[in-house]
Amino acid sequence: MGSRTNRSDDGPHAAPPSGWRALADLLLPRTCAGCGVPGADVCPRCRRWLGAPRLAAPRRPPPGLPPTVAAGPYDGPVRPVVLAFKEHGRAELARPLGAALALAVTVLLSVLPDPVAGRPVLLVPVPSSPAAVQRRGRDHVRELARSAAGELRAAGVPARALPVLRRRRGTRDSAGLDAGERRRNLAGRFAPRPLRRGVPGGTLVLVDDVVTSGATLTEAARALAAMLSAAGPGSAAHPAELLPVVAAVVAATPRRTAHTLRREEAAIFTVRN
Repeated sequence: MGSRTNRSDDGPHAAPPSGWRALADLLLPRTCAGCGVPGADVCPRCRRWLGAPRLAAPRRPPPGLPPTVAAGPYDGPVRPVVLAFKEHGRAELARPLGAALALAVTVLLSVLPDPVAGRPVLLVPVPSSPAAVQRRGRDHVRELARSAAGELRAAGVPARALPVLRRRRGTRDSAGLDAGERRRNLAGRFAPRPLRRGVPGGTLVLVDDVVTSGATLTEAARALAAMLSAAGPGSAAHPAELLPVVAAVVAATPRRTAHTLRREEAAIFTVRN
């Protein structure tokens, strides 16, 4: 994708200016988060894993799972890249992972009905639990949404992050839970944030880092659909414009039968550092 990024939507963990980054590279040389080779946050070989868009297909998808496109498999070097960003403080990985998420969003938009053409793209991050945000010191999915929105704007697509969902307290982190435990843990746990001006017009896309069982996206989609149904005329959910809730993620747990989208099915984006 292009090298321009509108910083107006960047969060406190955005990548530093190039001059500071060059100095940091001299003192602390970068290594690939996927394979450990020096020279880049994500090396060209590992980046290719983030450029294989596919339909997310959990083994036992829960009822109500929204149609979801992933930029690549949660496998190989993608797993350590996501974990380095999510759990180990490598906030600079928001840029390549945001570009991967932008790829997934673009593929998704290409198969939606014509009424979405020309509408702003509103990326709705799936909120992390308050405990997870406190432990990490940041909401990593919101960072991804901001980064992806910047990538889309650089490509000429009007986009911004729209954090309209919150997670109620009492929800455990889903890591380590099986599919049934995830569903029970997340049931009814998402709710809309109060909005003074209602839901703005645009195409809303749920975004997350990884889809495994689909439980998190399903519950978030239910909360978002309920919010849209309750919205008034002139919002994104006006009855004449109401579209099904859809989602995009950086990576999906792979299955042997997962459908990798053909090149002609996807807009061509380059995942960059």
